[in-house]
Amino acid sequence: MITAEMVKQLRDRTGAGMMDCKKCLTEANGDMEKAIELLREKGLATAAKKAGRLASEGIVDAYIHGGGKIGALVEVNIETDFAAKNEEFRSFVKEILMQIVAGNPEYIRREDVPAEVIEKEKEILRTQALNEGKPEKIVDKIVEGRIEKFYKDKCLLEQPWIRDDSKTIQELLTEKIAKIGENINIRRFVRFEKGEGLEKKEENFAEEVMKQIK
Repeated sequence: MITAEMVKQLRDRTGAGMMDCKKCLTEANGDMEKAIELLREKGLATAAKKAGRLASEGIVDAYIHGGGKIGALVEVNIETDFAAKNEEFRSFVKEILMQIVAGNPEYIRREDVPAEVIEKEKEILRTQALNEGKPEKIVDKIVEGRIEKFYKDKCLLEQPWIRDDSKTIQELLTEKIAKIGENINIRRFVRFEKGEGLEKKEENFAEEVMKQIK
């Protein structure tokens, strides 16, 4: 069994992300040294060390889907102008744009969600749980679980990647940092949808985007 303490220990030793540590420990059947070796092979241990470095170069890019139905702008930063011209980096930015269009996130990371938004969401979820007849003593635990789902729906880095839902955007980002060898930061984005706020028929943009990239 892979415990939280084992994951923390591996993270402290390598600087890799929690999910990456857990996956490698599982793959290594709990063998700490083997897990460290796996992290190094994947470049994830070094990627974590790069995450604190200044990334002030990069690009602003756009993606328009469905003949003008929906579009997104994103700024993604990297450490050097040379790396900003790298095909691997440019391709990653395009993936992020398609994710924004399909996944419709509202924030980049959970830390960006205002405290008042979370408190309001918790109130709604608590009322829902009570209305479902859930026992009072477990309602708070249910709410915490549903708040995690809220983060996965609303935060770009926590969303499952539209090309491979076994991987989050954060994991994809970590892989690209390891591969390119420079820190990468998704700084900001904006998403536009034709007729947004007006009454209109429901459209599944995630499905449409997936059809286009297959």
